[in-house]
Amino acid sequence: MPDLSITVDGLRLPNPFIIGSGPPGTNANVIAKAFDEGWGAVIAKTISLDASKVINVAPRYARLRAESGDEVLGWENIELISDRPFDTWLTEFRQLKSRYPGRILIASVMEEYRREAWTEIIDRCQQAGVDAFELNFSCPHGLPERKMGSAMGQDPAILEEVCGWVNAASSIPVWAKLTPNITHIEDAARAALRAGCEGVSAINTILSVMSVNLDTLRPEPTVEGYTVPGGYSCKAIRPIALRMVMETATMMYGRAGPAARSGEFAGRSISAIGGIESGDDAAQFLLLGASTAQVCTGVMIHGYKLIHQLNASLLKFMEKHRFERIDDFRGKSLQYFTTHADLVRRQADAKAAEKAAASGMVTRDAAWTSDKFVEQSRGLIANE
Repeated sequence: MPDLSITVDGLRLPNPFIIGSGPPGTNANVIAKAFDEGWGAVIAKTISLDASKVINVAPRYARLRAESGDEVLGWENIELISDRPFDTWLTEFRQLKSRYPGRILIASVMEEYRREAWTEIIDRCQQAGVDAFELNFSCPHGLPERKMGSAMGQDPAILEEVCGWVNAASSIPVWAKLTPNITHIEDAARAALRAGCEGVSAINTILSVMSVNLDTLRPEPTVEGYTVPGGYSCKAIRPIALRMVMETATMMYGRAGPAARSGEFAGRSISAIGGIESGDDAAQFLLLGASTAQVCTGVMIHGYKLIHQLNASLLKFMEKHRFERIDDFRGKSLQYFTTHADLVRRQADAKAAEKAAASGMVTRDAAWTSDKFVEQSRGLIANE
């Protein structure tokens, strides 16, 4: 049977599926549930030093359903980062690592544009025993006035500076979580990796307006008659996430993929996010160079037991293609991306070869066959 385990930036995971930062990692109780079910790792909900300024509203979710009404295609949230006190989180981090010493617990952190704030949160979380950090440069709403989240992630120069502060203070792996609300995601990825991050996570939610209610004329979700743009997730964003992971991986590894270890950032990692609800979904991201697959909205829809289906379907894919390990196929599909000009050339060459074959004209020595030798010879005569 294929092996789903993978080592990423020194972190040993039993499978590549990670609980993405958000409600499924909102406290120690639900994180423990994820570990018990067998998730490869858990990224806790994003925390900051001062939770007193984090005030959520309700309702804060809106969904886009298929016409049948059964399938959820898109999910918008206007939820903020954790509103629980920082000291409470530190206590729960210690408790979780004591109870699950062999499991991977990742702290998602977000702070203001102040070096001392980032240094403090990194230092205190490390002391609590977390295994790695994910830096939230990508929350698309809430606290932009404090230059937090995507307000920071949309500026590669600021992102690189902050990543430098964090990596100077951290002795454990650091991933930068990238915003899709940017023209070229490779610019932000390059800045984070240049500053010493072991990897990047891509993508966070896409800034969106879910819908407008045609009876009330109010956009949704509506709070006291008003709303704000929110973050869009679920399977509808998967094609966009696949494109951005491909672009990031190509920048990092080149089209030869991570196995060649010859790209600009060979040896660094990508944790993929975006509408993953099955092993087949995850396999597509892994084929484009990701090492792990994060699931957040999918857990909110299907529950923590989804991990069993994810593992089973990814194993089935690997068995079908006789892949023994994830690294056997990670990045394998990057080689099939090219330029539009090259597509035109390839198609022209294919049509010319097809025409030559139909006419019986031999253009290469290898095309000669014994059973058609006379016919092929005649086809090369100019005056017939």
